[in-house]
Amino acid sequence: MSSFEINGGRQLRGEIVPQGAKNEALQVLCAVLLTSEKVRIEHVPDIRDVNKLIDLLKLLGVSVREDRSAHSASGRTFEFQADRVNLDVLGSPDYRDQAGALRGSIMLVGPLLSRYGHAVVPQPGGDKIGRRRLDTHFIGMERLGATVDYKRGAYVVEAKKLKGCYMLLDEASVTGTANIVMAAVLARGTTTIMNAACEPYIYQLCNMLNAMGAKISGVGSNLLTIRGVKELHGCEHRLLPDMIEVGSFIGMAAMTKSDLTIKNAQVQHLGLIPQVFRRLGIEVWQRGDDLYVPAQEHYEIERFMDGSIMTIADAPWPGFTPDLISIALVVATQAKGSVLIHQKMFESRLFFVDKLIDMGAQIILCDPHRATVIGLDREHPLRGVRMTSPDIRAGVALLIAALSADGTSRIDNIEQIDRGYQHIDERLRQLGADIRRV
Repeated sequence: MSSFEINGGRQLRGEIVPQGAKNEALQVLCAVLLTSEKVRIEHVPDIRDVNKLIDLLKLLGVSVREDRSAHSASGRTFEFQADRVNLDVLGSPDYRDQAGALRGSIMLVGPLLSRYGHAVVPQPGGDKIGRRRLDTHFIGMERLGATVDYKRGAYVVEAKKLKGCYMLLDEASVTGTANIVMAAVLARGTTTIMNAACEPYIYQLCNMLNAMGAKISGVGSNLLTIRGVKELHGCEHRLLPDMIEVGSFIGMAAMTKSDLTIKNAQVQHLGLIPQVFRRLGIEVWQRGDDLYVPAQEHYEIERFMDGSIMTIADAPWPGFTPDLISIALVVATQAKGSVLIHQKMFESRLFFVDKLIDMGAQIILCDPHRATVIGLDREHPLRGVRMTSPDIRAGVALLIAALSADGTSRIDNIEQIDRGYQHIDERLRQLGADIRRV
């Protein structure tokens, strides 16, 4: 396993370009299975989870060509063609191992079922952040006419012909909505999805499918209507900038007293992210489609209008994304004032705070979902320690803490960070960080 060694306490300066959105990439890459024609996708991040999914598509027989001449700082460009998919691979040990190591593999079910009437996916892996149930995915498939069986550690989903219907999702699951939409685009008749997730990732996926010939209305809302079509064709698609990276860079700038410009942030797709960081006292200025965070010696957490302590909580879109709760928490440790951080979705995502406490942060873990952070206004800087990255987002929160800390920190198990952040050590060195991979 690799580690990051960070000498903290350095101010950073410059411009950084966000990578293509990881969560969007995992959805639209699965969607290439819905057509035999070429699909060109730009802005694809070079991260472990995305690369694993590309390898999985290759294993299934999808032709993959990387257009190196079109690469940019924000990602890569690929052409995919699923004209020779081999369904026999679904029963192979290689497929079981590769799909089981990647949570995003669950979104192969919708397109495989839609186009071929048969899909198999092992119990998927991913972050260990608490229960992440799959009921929404499979209940949706059953409503469309599929049968779902769990055999020898894998879900087997089959249907002779999917048929559109009305469904009310039991939760506004992003991946569940994506999976059901991809299953419904080739179904017979009309499918109506109420309580659909409306994150930018779903907005992007639906626009891509419409460009392929699908008939989806209500895009961007929680009520999607899908009129099934007989076939889809190829298209070109460009991923949005990763809003989780954008939020991470805002927090990093504040913690390290840095002057940072986040280029091409696609601000209209960020929702409440800039506003929540402003509540923590961080100055975030919009300059065209860029975000500028000036160097701040101090930042103070707001209070509610009645004077009560601020609460930062995650919520379905357009609420604050749960993937940035860890970043908001670590940023609060050096602010002036206190805040209650409420992680509603995952009951294990706050357990990384023991590492921050070892670094000198004042945090009370109230229960698996809530933590109170007492901001020290930089009076007692964090100190460098050795720690382990438990998941992608907590790993980056610890990296931000280490960049701001006095002394040297070492973060082990950085493969978790590599799953979601493209060449993060190289990009931070360009801003002046003292970080190396060991």
